[in-house]
Amino acid sequence: MAVAPADHRLRFEMKTFKCTNCNSRVYFENVACIACQHALGFDASTTEMLALTAQPDGLFKRVGRAADSLVRYCANAKPGVCNWLTSADDLNPFCRACDLNRTIPNLAEYGSLAAWRELELAKKRLVYSLLRFRLPTDGGGSSIGPLTFDFVRNMMTGHLDGVITVNVLEADAVERERQRQIFDEPYRSLLGHLRHECGHYYWRLLVESGGRIEDFRRLFGDEQPDYMSALSRHYSEGASADWQLRHVSAYASCHPHEDWAETWAHYLHMVDAVETAEATGMEPRAAGFITGSIWPFKTYDVYRDETFDALMERWIPLTIAMNSLSRSMGHHDFYPFVIPSAALEKLEFVHSAIRGTVRQTTQRQNQAAAPAVASQR
Repeated sequence: MAVAPADHRLRFEMKTFKCTNCNSRVYFENVACIACQHALGFDASTTEMLALTAQPDGLFKRVGRAADSLVRYCANAKPGVCNWLTSADDLNPFCRACDLNRTIPNLAEYGSLAAWRELELAKKRLVYSLLRFRLPTDGGGSSIGPLTFDFVRNMMTGHLDGVITVNVLEADAVERERQRQIFDEPYRSLLGHLRHECGHYYWRLLVESGGRIEDFRRLFGDEQPDYMSALSRHYSEGASADWQLRHVSAYASCHPHEDWAETWAHYLHMVDAVETAEATGMEPRAAGFITGSIWPFKTYDVYRDETFDALMERWIPLTIAMNSLSRSMGHHDFYPFVIPSAALEKLEFVHSAIRGTVRQTTQRQNQAAAPAVASQR
């Protein structure tokens, strides 16, 4: 059964997806094309939505591909929480995103299945971004373990040693709003939580293990002072008086680790929103359109190609436009933050760390593959 985009509370746009059978527009969470009725599934290896034709034994053939190119849905498709695909030959029944789960909600408890669906949609949106960045989720060959998720009740949302714990109650919009008001936050969402918490994981991978610790400390400060004491002080005394001059949010001021995680989350917000704006035809650079300029503007893969300055040149007019639209509808701002120059430097550091890590990983992979290629000659 197709999921009608207009009826889904967590519909994600990203780049434009097309049905590979009829070329109709489809969405990230769809399981069937409304136009041609072909089954749909997300292929993590290509980050595309594929049209499928059912085969015996629960397998599917990708439309337009060779008959021996068979796939199947992730095992979590059965409870209706996943539409990602795996190879028919893969012994692991879970897709690349669901394989990161260590603990799922207790489905015997009322409301847990609906909550899990919301949690998985947000997590898959995060994993999509990590795939587009080409960031490893398995530790990247280091001693750091894989990125892991625990979705549980009555636990604090947080990160510890590569494990992201998310309180299932965060999937409840009412409870999430209550928590937002308690902590006096301008913004709170499931996806925001996941982006923030995964930032702690990638700090270990990109900064601590990536040889960037001194550059990190120059911008974010010394992360060695006791974290729990800093957190306790933040909640008892509030944010530093001048946090708006140095951080993307008040919470970022409590400790360098949180400053990094908040900055990381904001960077992912920016990249994903700019890609979505371009994919849906809301081109932020159009604000500076001059008669005689080349149209349409040249497109870039914002996850890999664009410079930080170019990203910000697109992000700022987009936020101004979206904030104005939100206010015209009587809603809070789309992006209720002001980025000071000091935080811009930190965002650029995140940008450089991601791209530098990906370049290093690609070089290592190419070097490892070179002897194998030579031996085959």
